Amino acid sequence: MRALFSFLLTIYSLSVFAQLPKGFVYVKDVVPTIHTELRYCSDNNFVGEVIDGYIENKAILTSQAAAALKKVQEQLAKQNLSIKIYDSYRPQRAVNHFVRWAKVESDTLMKQQFYPNVEKKNLFKSGYIASKSRHSSGSTLDITIVNIENGEELDMGSPYDFFGSASWIENNNLNKVQAKNRELLQKVMLDNGFRNYAKEWWHFTLRGEPYRNQYFDFLVE
Repeated sequence: MRALFSFLLTIYSLSVFAQLPKGFVYVKDVVPTIHTELRYCSDNNFVGEVIDGYIENKAILTSQAAAALKKVQEQLAKQNLSIKIYDSYRPQRAVNHFVRWAKVESDTLMKQQFYPNVEKKNLFKSGYIASKSRHSSGSTLDITIVNIENGEELDMGSPYDFFGSASWIENNNLNKVQAKNRELLQKVMLDNGFRNYAKEWWHFTLRGEPYRNQYFDFLVE
């Protein structure tokens, strides 16, 4: 009897820990065709290592944000295109990781790739790093557009998470293809209830987000 009780307790515990907080969903459950490459779940990011709180490559959003993203995906699918998610819900512990990293000015391992023209000590002042992030509220995501079949990314004129004016929405040094691709991304997102961020072409937040100024810290797994 005791063994059975222990077994049932284990199963219950696993099911509880596997559940997302109320109001959150796995994006793939809502938008199965979406592409996902969570950069902070790897070392291919401006820090150069896996970021605290990222266990698996599973995009998570509030149910409202995921529903709006589904409409975006449906529009893009008509052009054989798809959203690709670089980041979505971000635990507060990940933001804390960024803050700790930013304060160590000697750690510039990824400078040439991600912030060649910005001094690390100025990342806070320039608005690229902050102690709180809209991502932690669950309705903000970082994305690009890819071919829905082979995952090839459209040329947006700068890499994801590139800190500098090349990533600003008002970048006038784009060729026609890059400008057209950025315009498509901005239009399809804004038309479906998201707002952008002037310094990052990839960054969008759902208008009327349900948990504004609430910062969650559950794991991405």
